[in-house]
Amino acid sequence: MNCSFLLDCYKLETQLAFKSWITEENFDFPVLVCVLRFVRFLLLLFELTITMHDVLADRSIAKLGKRKFSPSQQDDDSQGAKRMKNSGMLLSKDIWRRIHCLMPMRDAARVACVSRAFLNSWLCYPNLTFNKDTLGLDEHVCETDFISKVDHILKRHSGTCVKTFKLEVPYELDVCDHVDRWLQFAITPAIEELTLTLYGTAQKYNFPCSLLSDGMADSIRILDLGHCAFCPTIEPGSWRSLKRLCLSFVRITEDDLGCLLLNSLALEGMELRHCDEIVSLKIPCTLQQLSYITVSECSRVRVIENKAPNVSSFYFTGNKVKLSLGEWLQVKKLNMRSSRIVRYARATLPSMMPNVETLSIGSLREVFNTPMLPTKFPYLKYLSISLIGLTNSPAYDYLSLVSFLAASPLLETFFLAISQQQAEQESIFGSSSLMRQIPEHRYEYLKSVTINGFCSAKSMVELTCHILENAASLEHLTLNTNLGLANRSEQSPGILKEVPKALSAIQKYIAGKVPSTVRLSVLDASE
Repeated sequence: MNCSFLLDCYKLETQLAFKSWITEENFDFPVLVCVLRFVRFLLLLFELTITMHDVLADRSIAKLGKRKFSPSQQDDDSQGAKRMKNSGMLLSKDIWRRIHCLMPMRDAARVACVSRAFLNSWLCYPNLTFNKDTLGLDEHVCETDFISKVDHILKRHSGTCVKTFKLEVPYELDVCDHVDRWLQFAITPAIEELTLTLYGTAQKYNFPCSLLSDGMADSIRILDLGHCAFCPTIEPGSWRSLKRLCLSFVRITEDDLGCLLLNSLALEGMELRHCDEIVSLKIPCTLQQLSYITVSECSRVRVIENKAPNVSSFYFTGNKVKLSLGEWLQVKKLNMRSSRIVRYARATLPSMMPNVETLSIGSLREVFNTPMLPTKFPYLKYLSISLIGLTNSPAYDYLSLVSFLAASPLLETFFLAISQQQAEQESIFGSSSLMRQIPEHRYEYLKSVTINGFCSAKSMVELTCHILENAASLEHLTLNTNLGLANRSEQSPGILKEVPKALSAIQKYIAGKVPSTVRLSVLDASE
């Protein structure tokens, strides 16, 4: 059948459906027919990705299974089916099911309310997500409403073929007494993605790990748990499919986590957030597929030992830890945020992670200047340094950050952010000493430099001038005088007075040194 002819048919049927939509008191079904005909046209053109948004805006998910038809709607359904048969466009049950599976759960439930084909496929709908949005609940929801809606939906599902089960309970609700049976419904040999976040439980819920015994954990590819206790069941071959592990505010012991990791040979990514029972995190060498690790605000962690050979991305935030010598050589993307960490990063990382290409450092209340060292970041292309805190040391020397630039021969982008409530460094306008010059360093590949929180500190002006004088390929220089507090009402009088000083410093000491090939952008925080 000619595709242009099908498109013309679709346009005509769309017009007819629209006319019936605006004339019918209950217009949901004609809208659905219109959308589904468009889907069929896309399928005939071998388009495999189908999205539907707000198919039936006035239908509630709670109406699932209570589908009623008026005689006129049944006539439309019958006539529509006849037209589809006559045109050879009637789809098989497998295709209907595939279309249904591609819809978000709320849309899938809505169309199941008004379509026989989709009502049948709902029994095996594979992706169940329960949160305030999918359940259509507002901020005043109570436990009873949440529980009844989840129960109502699960009663109308066969319980088979569930591949994704996500349960996110709002902070104000406590539904722990019902979670076990919901999980028992969802955890079958077909389950691939399991997400459970119980914000309001204060970690008092104990995950029923017995549900994951007898091979039930073998098919899980993604496990995302939050605000609960977890003592995983370990059996021969269990967790063999696990690719992503996310634990947030989870009580899990070092031994239990270690056993879980030893059995998760397919693991590709691991995220630990606020898991406060872990002191020493040991990542075994058996995790050959592990490529990224996130450890965030795990307050008791003191040592991280990695033996997985292919980790390429590492994100850490929290108290300063010891990174044991191990398999860090493949790390190309590194993000570290801790207290007074800039000097540590410069001294330690070049030898531990020499292949890093993207480095982001966030340091709280930095007081130590960065020394010039012979070690290099030979492949570093992107460098971001954020100095965060109410007040950095009055003696802090921004020019000392040149140590990072000099150690990075391939650096292309440099981002520096200063966030503080007091500008206490020596001002360029109050200094009697000459501007310092560092022995020549050439930054042949540096193209973009951004400084957020630019101030009139003498060492800040010296750093900027040094870059302008030694970055022959520089294309963009952005100086933002906002010192990290977006709301002006939160800024101290000293910070507000600093803005015009910073602008004057740019005009007097920097603007005249900007080559014609460099685009200078100055952002005025007072505007």
